[in-house]
Formats: sequence, C-alpha cells, structure tokens
Amino acid sequence: MARQDINRSGEIEVFVRVVERGTFSAAAGTLGMTPSAVSKLIGRLEARLGARLVNRTTRKLRLTPEGGAFYERGLRILAEIDAAERDAAAGAVPRGRLRINCNVPFGQHYLLPLMPSFLAAHPDIIADISLTDRVVDLLEERADIAIRAGPLRESRLVARKLWQSRMAVVAAPAYLQRHGTPKTPDDLALHNCLEFSFSRLVEGWPFRDSAGRDVRIRPQGNALISDGEAMRLAALSGLGLARLSRFHIARDLGAGRLVPVLEEFNPGDEEALHAIYVGQGGHLPARVRAFLDFLAANVRPAV
Repeated sequence: MARQDINRSGEIEVFVRVVERGTFSAAAGTLGMTPSAVSKLIGRLEARLGARLVNRTTRKLRLTPEGGAFYERGLRILAEIDAAERDAAAGAVPRGRLRINCNVPFGQHYLLPLMPSFLAAHPDIIADISLTDRVVDLLEERADIAIRAGPLRESRLVARKLWQSRMAVVAAPAYLQRHGTPKTPDDLALHNCLEFSFSRLVEGWPFRDSAGRDVRIRPQGNALISDGEAMRLAALSGLGLARLSRFHIARDLGAGRLVPVLEEFNPGDEEALHAIYVGQGGHLPARVRAFLDFLAANVRPAV
C-alpha cells in the first residue's frame, strides 16, 4: 500500500515541469524550489517507481521510454485534476482557457467566424487559438482540441469527425490559358504542380486511369507551400495546379476563380475533418465538451 505522506500529484507536476523546461534549474525557477530539491525529488520518484525516467547529461535531460510514457500520463492526470477543481468550483459551468489548435483553411473560413457566437454563449471561456497546418502533439502544445484535415495518425487521442469533403485538382483560368489544360494525369509532368512544404501521411496525387486502375502521381513544381490557405491563394494567382478539398475552395469554384481539371480521372477520395482531443466524453472538462457540442451543431457538411 502506498504511504499516505507521498504527494503524488506534486511529484507528477515537478516531473512534468522538468520535462517541459529541460533542466532541473529551469524547472526549479518556475516551481519556487531549489535545483537540488528538484533533483532529489526526481531521484526519490525514480526509486519509488523502480525505473529511470530521465537520463542526465551535462547540458540537458533526455527522457527514457518509461519517462516518456510517464510524462504523457502525467499530463493527462494534471489536466483531469485541473478540470475537476474548475468544475467543482464552478458547478461544471464551462469556463477557463480553451486552447484550440486548428488547420489554417478551416480556421480562417469557418472557425474564426463562429467564435463570436460561441464566446457569447460561454462568457467565462477564454479562447486561445493557434492556426497551423503543421501536425502538433496535443500533449506537448498543451492544447485542448486540435482540428485537423486528412488521414489521422494512430493515436490514443479521441477523434470526432466533423465532415468530409471531396478532393479536386484545380487551377486558375489564367494559368490554363497560358499553359493549356492537362488531359490525362501523365500530362501533369508538363505542368507546374504545387505541393506542401510539410510532410503528409499520404504523398502524391491519386487518380483512376481509363482502365479503372488506381495510380498515384508525384507532382513536380517550382514552389512548396506552407499551408492550405496559402496554397489556395497561390492557385488563384495562377502559379500552378493545386489539389485541395472542395469545402476549402467552394466559393472560388462557384465564382469561376478556380476550375477543376482531370475530373474524369478523379478517384472520388475525400478529406475528412476531425476534432481531436484527450479523454473520453464523460471525463472531458466542461469547456471542451461545450466546444465540441458547438462544433457538431454549427459545422455544416461540405460539398
């Protein structure tokens, strides 16, 4: 049986701060402790667990596999304690800082326009919003929710699908007037195809050839683009061909600013949009549950 005088949550908080700050001295400064006290506490924690959590070097600390697993669990435990205290103090009224990490296209075109309504309904919530197409680690970024498009990595996180949208290869009419319209996927070798600068789970552009076989073309071009909204703007400028989800470019297609090409070879694949978060529904902080319910009620299916 565990000794009653062990402050487990305190140990976890010290360990998490050490990992986040990278050194005992930096963590000590944020905790109001001395570096030697932090070092001794981590040593006692390792001795009690019977496992080394960090490898110490002269300049930095490196997590062991056991330390990495303990860090992830520790983050969740601290988040649950924080949520329990907030909910108990407020009668489970949604409140506090809600950290949202969102891909750029959805964030600019849908999320930000919806936020006034959400915050008006929940005046005790402060939204902390970061827009990036870079795939982030929720635990490292201390985000409550990430909104991501495309296939998901295997994870112990929970994903809630918001919608899915068909993909299309598009170009501005001005580009097609200058360079011609590709007739088959092989013609893409003669065109400037815009790609993202970040790694993706699935590389290349998929097509279905005239024989019904699935093929994948690795596009080549003279520009790498940082995010989906910048890709849309690059295509609108006539820089080249881009492959984007129709939810992102629906207004441009409707206005004729972008034109779909190679539709007869379109395999019909769709890009899904998910809200990703830590923890099952019954254990979510009230602020997270309120935001997920709001998204489900207000995000309309795409084209």
